[in-house]
Amino acid sequence: MDGQRPLVVDPTGRDIHGEGARLRRRGPVARVELPGGVEAWAVSSPDLLRRLLTDPRVSKDPRRHWPTWIDGRISPEWPLYSWVAVRNMFTAYGDEHRRLRTLVARAFTARRTAALRPRVEEITTNLLDRVAEAGRHGNVVDLRETFAYPLPIQVISELFGLPGERRAELRSIVDSVFHTSAGPEEVTATYARLYAVLGDLVAAKRRSPGDDMTSALIAAREDEGGTRLSEQELLDTLLLMISAGHETTVNLIENAVHALLTHSEQRAHVMSGRASWDDVIEETLRQDAPVANLPLRYAVQDIELAGTLIRRGEAILVAYAAAGRDPERYGADADRFDVTRTDKEHLSFGHGAHHCLGAPLGRLEARVALPALFARFPGLTLAVPPGQVEPVESFISNGHRTLPVHLGPS
Repeated sequence: MDGQRPLVVDPTGRDIHGEGARLRRRGPVARVELPGGVEAWAVSSPDLLRRLLTDPRVSKDPRRHWPTWIDGRISPEWPLYSWVAVRNMFTAYGDEHRRLRTLVARAFTARRTAALRPRVEEITTNLLDRVAEAGRHGNVVDLRETFAYPLPIQVISELFGLPGERRAELRSIVDSVFHTSAGPEEVTATYARLYAVLGDLVAAKRRSPGDDMTSALIAAREDEGGTRLSEQELLDTLLLMISAGHETTVNLIENAVHALLTHSEQRAHVMSGRASWDDVIEETLRQDAPVANLPLRYAVQDIELAGTLIRRGEAILVAYAAAGRDPERYGADADRFDVTRTDKEHLSFGHGAHHCLGAPLGRLEARVALPALFARFPGLTLAVPPGQVEPVESFISNGHRTLPVHLGPS
C-alpha cells in the first residue's frame, strides 16, 4: 500500500457521515484501518464503485483471494469474522457465486415477494395500533423499537418459517453480528448461538416442511444427492437472507422517518403530493444508506483505480454512505435530504452480480409502512432535538439506537 497513514475507521460508527467526508477528502480510493488493525482500500466514488462492482478482477472469496485469511492471520474473535467466514453467495466468486445465487433466486422470486404485500399491510396496521396504544396520553414512543424493527423482522421470520418464540433471540444475534465494536467473547458467543438457532430451524423444517424459504432452500440442498448446496452453505445462506433481509429495511424505514421529521419542507412536499413516497425511499437510500460500509472484497489481480494501484490480494471496503453523498456526483448540496432532487440514483442495494436479491422486498415494506405511519399520525414529531438521536454502534449498519417521537393527534 502507499505511504499515507490509513484512516482509522471508528468501529462504533459514531459519525458515519463525518467519517465519509474525511474519507472523500483523501480521494476516491483511500487506505483505511479496520478493527483489529486490518487494512483495506475504501472506495467512495459512486462512478468508480460501479466499475469495481462489475469488475471480474474483484472477488468476495477470502479463501481464494485474501492472503491475510489464507495465511491464518484472521481469528474467529475478529469483530468482522462472520462477514468473511460464511460460505454463501455473499462471499462467493465466479461460478460458485452464480451457482449459489441461482439456488436462492429460485426461492426468492418476484412472485413470492409481490404476494407478501397483503400480509405486510396487515402487520403494519397491527403495529400501528400498538404504536397508538403506547403513545396514549402524550407518552414518548420509540418508533424504531415499536414499528421500524418489528415489521421487517416479522415479515422475514414468516417468510423463512421461523417460529415466533425464536424471533427475539434471532434479533439479538443479528444485532450482535452488526455490532462492529464487539469484544472477542461476544463475537465467539454470537457465532455459536447463531448456528444453534439456524440448525434448529433446519432440523424442524426437515421434519415438517412448509411453504417457506427455509423449506425451499432445504429442497435445493437435497437436490441431486446433496451436491447442489452444502450443509454449511445452507446455514450461511439462511444467515445472509434473514439478517440482510431485516436489518437494512429497519434502517431504511427509520432513516426515512427521521429525515421527514427533521426536514419539514420535504415532508410538506410529500404530504401535498409534490413528491411521492418512492421519492422519499430513493432519496433516503442515497443520502443515508442503510449499510454504510460493506466488508470485504479482494483484488484478484492488480487493479488501477483513479491513479491508485490496488495490488493483488489487498482488501477492499465498499463505502456506500460516503458514495451516496459524493459532491462530484450529486453537487455541492449532496449532504442535503431533498425528495425533489432529480438524481437520486444510488448503490445502497449494491450493483452488478452481488446486487441485493431482497431489494424489492425492502422497498415493498417501506412503501407500505411510511404512508401508513404518516396517515395514521399526521402530527408526528421528534421528541428530542435531532442531535440527541444516537447512532447504532456499528460502522456497517447505519441507523439510530432509538427514534423517540410524540404521535400527536390521530
